[in-house]
Amino acid sequence: MRTKVLLDPFGRKLDEIFAAPDLQRLHGLADVLWAQDEAISAAEFAKIKDDLFAIITGRWRYGAVSELPKLHAILEVGGRHPSPKVLDYATCFARNIRVLSCAPAFGPMVAEMALGMALAASREIVAGHVAFSQGEEQWLHAGNVGTFTLYGQTVGLIGYGGLARCLKPLLAPFGCQLLAYDPWLPPTYLAGQGVEPVDLDTLLAKSQVIFVLAIPSTENKALLNRERLALIRPGAVFALVSRSHLVDFEALTEFVAAGRFRAAIDVFPQEPLPLDHPIRTAPGVVLSAHRAGSVTRDLRNIGRMVVDDLEAMLLGLPPLEMQVAQPEIVSRLE
Repeated sequence: MRTKVLLDPFGRKLDEIFAAPDLQRLHGLADVLWAQDEAISAAEFAKIKDDLFAIITGRWRYGAVSELPKLHAILEVGGRHPSPKVLDYATCFARNIRVLSCAPAFGPMVAEMALGMALAASREIVAGHVAFSQGEEQWLHAGNVGTFTLYGQTVGLIGYGGLARCLKPLLAPFGCQLLAYDPWLPPTYLAGQGVEPVDLDTLLAKSQVIFVLAIPSTENKALLNRERLALIRPGAVFALVSRSHLVDFEALTEFVAAGRFRAAIDVFPQEPLPLDHPIRTAPGVVLSAHRAGSVTRDLRNIGRMVVDDLEAMLLGLPPLEMQVAQPEIVSRLE
């Protein structure tokens, strides 16, 4: 009997994350069940749950892992590990069920967008375009009052996980001094990565460009509160590209609207953002509708990673592409 795999990516579409050759590879490895864009019903799931080796899913909604006797792997295609509020990680770890996230697929996309948005804010590229389109452009030096280049600047990285590791080589040509704050990593490790470990307040006060790259956790809700945002130097650029969970967004909006510093924002506390939200009309801001990790070609890397790691596990080998859930981390996830 062939291995049975549930393909239920609800929240994403099959052709969004799988190139045709990877989908063919998947079907060659196992009996692929469901394989539809719509969510599998509870009744249909009940018919197959006892035989499943792996579940490929957009989000966990299958109840107790203890009721899935043959399950060996959960491969999520949404972008982050399931919350411990919905998935019993203790049982997963006890039974050696691999819980894998496709988060690494988003690192290069988001890093590129983060750099682009930071450059757009520091050089006022968007504001310059709008002024030009309205016949109000300022030429040469007059159009660069208050702008700055990234070369040689002090850049702060809040969080040094996958996003930061993808962004670091993109910053290399600019010769920046890189500061990093990540309480989950030892200072000696950060120093070994070529970044200077600092406390959060120092990073905010010293950096000309700040990238928010940390994942949301139970520990960092509104970590960047009003008092900390007030530490950001005038004219700096604050790039919010991971999750708004980390920021007091009302305070951020007030600071940017007052011209205290600039911002590049791709993620918001409410999406879609209300049309009357004041951040939409704040000066010195570059806004993006959560687009950093949604590039058509690159999303297909999710499917490739899923099939690569499933193939490895079927051969009795460890997964190498996706992010493996760790007990010390998942208990802190939001």
